Amino acid sequence: MGSGLAVKGVGDGLLIHVPTGPWDEALATLLQTVEEGGEFFRGARLALQFEDRELGASDLGRLRDVLAERGVNLWAILCTAPATRSAAADLGLALDLGRPSQRAMQPDEPIETELPGEQAVLVHRTLRSGHHVHYAGHVVVVGDVNPGAEIIAGGNVIVWGRLRGVVHAGAGGNEDAVVCALDLAPTQLRIAGQIAVSPERRGAALPEMAHLRDGQLVAEKWIDEHRR
Repeated sequence: MGSGLAVKGVGDGLLIHVPTGPWDEALATLLQTVEEGGEFFRGARLALQFEDRELGASDLGRLRDVLAERGVNLWAILCTAPATRSAAADLGLALDLGRPSQRAMQPDEPIETELPGEQAVLVHRTLRSGHHVHYAGHVVVVGDVNPGAEIIAGGNVIVWGRLRGVVHAGAGGNEDAVVCALDLAPTQLRIAGQIAVSPERRGAALPEMAHLRDGQLVAEKWIDEHRR
């Protein structure tokens, strides 16, 4: 995005660190980021990190309103300034990213509680040119990834749609990471330290999974072995 603000996936929302400087300039930069993002931000839950910036209830109320006009739900304010935290609380905004409640973790009926799980972010929209998703865990996209969009994940990347942009799975060096898509034709594909570009397609697109085998990137049909 032209404004240069980094957007991170956090749980079921997005997090933006708002830079220091005059508030009017910071607000303009934030709104530019949202407007350039288009559909990427529409319907999103947004958390903003302000460090120690002093903002009142009127400032945060106006911010919430202008974001709502652009289809964005202001969800949380992360800030160390007491006045800003107090104003955010008065407006019903969260003051941290939150965790599942004890009630949610203790259902009435007993269930298996030791199933392994890993952190992932779900992006339920098409990523268009200029959109960037950087996340330390897995990234799941329900939608297309268009040319000019970029995904960098510490874990796997799963695209329930067409993958045409740049994707890097296992960005921290995880050679077991995979990239799956219903139509796998990225501009550039990278897993850990190995890079490849998509060859010219012949025939109809099929769901595929890319992974490393003997240090080389390979793509195979993405199928459920149990349904054969």
